[in-house]
Amino acid sequence: MIAINDVLYEPAYFPDGTLRLRCEVTEKIVDLQWKWENNEEVLIVYFLTHHLRNVCKVETINLIMPYIPNARMDRVKDVDEVFTLKYFTELINGLQFDSVHVLDAHSSVSLALLNQVVSDDFFPMIERLANQLLVKEEDIVFFPDEGACKRYSESIQKESAFGIKKRDWRTGEIKGLDIVGGTLKKGFNVLIIDDICSYGGTFYHSAKKLKELGADKIWLYVTHCENSVLEGDLINSGLIEMIYTTDSIFTKKSPHIQIIERGL
Repeated sequence: MIAINDVLYEPAYFPDGTLRLRCEVTEKIVDLQWKWENNEEVLIVYFLTHHLRNVCKVETINLIMPYIPNARMDRVKDVDEVFTLKYFTELINGLQFDSVHVLDAHSSVSLALLNQVVSDDFFPMIERLANQLLVKEEDIVFFPDEGACKRYSESIQKESAFGIKKRDWRTGEIKGLDIVGGTLKKGFNVLIIDDICSYGGTFYHSAKKLKELGADKIWLYVTHCENSVLEGDLINSGLIEMIYTTDSIFTKKSPHIQIIERGL
């Protein structure tokens, strides 16, 4: 989904399926807003940016890109793996945006590779949610891995624990999960916090383990929730009371998911 200064942009197509784009802008400062839905949008962003600068004579173009596509591929281990994040950021950098606004980058690698990047502050939103849900002394926040713990724990003044996943690198399959930290008393409530969710396997195994250890209610917050969560085991497992997410990439409707609105 793409918008220009809060106005939704609707692309058109030639009969052969190629893009037929029209764009007329008189403002000198433009926010090009991109909520990722598919890879074709990369081309639209590329074409529109050149048109805005070269034809419309826009002086300042800011890219508002809450979700960073390809962010998961922030490193490679085998020779057959393509470093897609590196090449994607090279494309974005080549468009010479005056600023690139992102939300909760998957890792510091994404931020390091993007020029003129601005990481928008989302911690107050998570802190408010934690304070709203976790009202008992024994309640905790839980991070599915140590990386998430380091990223979020300092901003949330609640007792916390984190998981250690045993994962097959090539398949992504979770082989097991252990929990470290936290004083877990029977009947404690939990808010699981992380940046991204696809099918929800990590959170399914986390919630299952927490329930085994005596958790009562469990909620999940993820900044970026993919539509694929509706196809996973988590959504109908009964383990999670509610999934909270921003409107960065989730476009479906579900009684199990509550959007924290941020605008396009």
